[in-house]
Amino acid sequence: MVGTVAFIGLGNMGGGMAANLVKNGFAVRAFDLSQAALAKAGENGATIAATVEDAVAGADAVVTMLPAGKHVEAVYNDAVFGAASAGALLLDCSTIDVATARRVSEAAGAAGFAMVDAPVSGGIAAAAAGSLTFMVGGSDEAFARAQPILSAMGKAVIHAGPAGTGQAAKICNNMLLGATMVATCEAFAMAGKLGLDPQTFYDISSVSSGQSWSMTSYCPLPGVGPQSPADNDYQGGFAVALMLKDLKLASEAAAQVGASVPMGNAAEALYQMLANRGEGQRDFSAMIRFLDGQ
Repeated sequence: MVGTVAFIGLGNMGGGMAANLVKNGFAVRAFDLSQAALAKAGENGATIAATVEDAVAGADAVVTMLPAGKHVEAVYNDAVFGAASAGALLLDCSTIDVATARRVSEAAGAAGFAMVDAPVSGGIAAAAAGSLTFMVGGSDEAFARAQPILSAMGKAVIHAGPAGTGQAAKICNNMLLGATMVATCEAFAMAGKLGLDPQTFYDISSVSSGQSWSMTSYCPLPGVGPQSPADNDYQGGFAVALMLKDLKLASEAAAQVGASVPMGNAAEALYQMLANRGEGQRDFSAMIRFLDGQ
């Protein structure tokens, strides 16, 4: 069992993840550019580091949760590779492009480190609750070493294949989610205009062939189905800006390999319109307000 974990990136997701590592007995050394995030990590039991180098020096493992590929590449190339102890395990839980994930993994191997790309699914609430799903790319050996750490932060840890396949799984999954949510929002908006009561439509479709996670676990209408961000004016949950980021990553990956993704492209265009309306920080299920003409 790994003892000391350096955790770099303590935002909405990383903060909860680091706290769960502490709860599960890991000694966590935390670093973030935000002093508020560092203070919160300290309250949750982490040791605060002044720099990335200070955080990773002597750590058994390094976990990163960063905004984009350029940040991941810079942190590893500029700090982690030169300061981490020989043999430390590297785990990047950010959602980034597949090419960068593979490039950083290759650089890690050249520097003598085992590494996995392990993006997450589940959102802020799951990060806080320790119930995330991890999609993991890397060697069998690296996955076996990473599993106890990831299990301390999630309910499911699935080995997707070699380096980069964790990111591939994440962007394919979220492309599917984005398109499914758009279709769910369209259906509820149209049902209302046709005179169907929203709860009645939910009761019918949730047990029929139109059923989906977007409907039965994350219904975009307030007061229908289980509690969701729709019941909180679309605050919290998974932001439109983050969904748009993932859809753009999916479009880029599709173009690189010649995959046809017309539904994914359509979802990206619609979420771009929603973001352009100033809704980037609302939950992605707020798409229903846009489609309903609100």
